[in-house]
Amino acid sequence: MKTIKGPAIFLAQFVGDSAPFNSLRAMAGWAGELGYKGVQIPTWDDRLFDLERAAASKTYCDEVRGTLAEFGLVPSELSTHLQGQLVAVHPAYDIGFDGFAPERVRGNPAARQAWAVDQVKKAARASRNLGLAAHVTFSGALAWPYIYPWPPRAPGLIETAFDELAQRWTPILNAFDEAGIDLCYEIHPGEDLHDGVTFEMFLDRVGGHQRCNILYDPSHLLLQQLDYLGFIDAYHPRIRMFHVKDAEFNPTAKQGVYGGYQSWAQRAGRFRSPGDGQVDFKAVFSKLTQYNFPGWAVLEWECCLKSPDQGAREGAEFIKRHIIEVTDKAFDDFAGGGGDDLGNRRMLGLVR
Repeated sequence: MKTIKGPAIFLAQFVGDSAPFNSLRAMAGWAGELGYKGVQIPTWDDRLFDLERAAASKTYCDEVRGTLAEFGLVPSELSTHLQGQLVAVHPAYDIGFDGFAPERVRGNPAARQAWAVDQVKKAARASRNLGLAAHVTFSGALAWPYIYPWPPRAPGLIETAFDELAQRWTPILNAFDEAGIDLCYEIHPGEDLHDGVTFEMFLDRVGGHQRCNILYDPSHLLLQQLDYLGFIDAYHPRIRMFHVKDAEFNPTAKQGVYGGYQSWAQRAGRFRSPGDGQVDFKAVFSKLTQYNFPGWAVLEWECCLKSPDQGAREGAEFIKRHIIEVTDKAFDDFAGGGGDDLGNRRMLGLVR
């Protein structure tokens, strides 16, 4: 078994225009002081990271690692959540997602998609140059507007959507394979890959691609009322990344999973800081450890009540308390006896 690495923190939710949140160096100092050992870096914000340079220059990547090392940190992974979202966008969301792209491709879905594909492929090379093992992204969505089967779906609609999704992602998965990096899709509502069934539909269409993997975030599974512990049992061979994020689901007589179009604070299901929600993180860490999870425990702060400052402060200690230092000794060794093949056969009555 492996000891999970951590704690690490996803920087995306904390970036801002004021110090210490406006540069990688300053954020590294902040995260290091809080007790984090790794940072997951968003690649779309050039205040923190230059994806173009990272894809082309190992020297630049060595400089990034050097900056982090000054504060006792390493990069845990890179993220292309926003770019991955743009690999597949249903026209209903064109305007809403246009802001994720540079101005030169806004209003031009084909150009925007080509830009997004290029960005995610560059992230494969950047991850390799940084010496990383895994990368996280979103799958994007073509079928999401039809998630509820009313009006009744036309025959083949969902199958066509997933065929197209796989066609778009296969060249990207191949680029990650060439770079030796696992591409992990965050299983997330709003994406076509939002639960185990949809991940399997996609995995089948990309031929079981070895680089097609999962970022496990139990909060998104709890809000869908999935068995988030059973999910680990089912998909642990494909789980290569882990977000530590909590959630709670408290249905009422007036609203349930769909949330009634309410704000996050008013929804039956809402995100909380780790330890404030309903996720059993002792069981989550135990299962991931049991299955030799090879990666990092990364705090993703999203809470509708608690401040990011407090969430980040508490998150490092929360993860530290939950990481299991794996044993190299069986607990019943004291009662064991030496044995050999002949002795074993005698115990079984095979030799007299």
